[in-house]
Amino acid sequence: MSVERSERIKRLLDARFRPSVLEVRDQSHLHAGHEGAKDGRGHFDVRIVADDFRDLSRIECHRLVYDALDDMMKTDIHALRITAAAD
Repeated sequence: MSVERSERIKRLLDARFRPSVLEVRDQSHLHAGHEGAKDGRGHFDVRIVADDFRDLSRIECHRLVYDALDDMMKTDIHALRITAAAD
């Protein structure tokens, strides 16, 4: 399931941003037994570089990523670490 979620995250972010760099790492195994992971949602680490982030604050970049992942933030992702930068 986690591999499928990682791939879906990649597809959604690639479709929205067409990044020059996109890395998605499933970190769920590091949080096994964690209170927030008990419902089966995962922990992910995303590194993304795209023109869309140019001249935006870190919060604005994160909001764009959250918006791109939309429903996954409610159903599949418990925690998301984002490193976003402009090309």
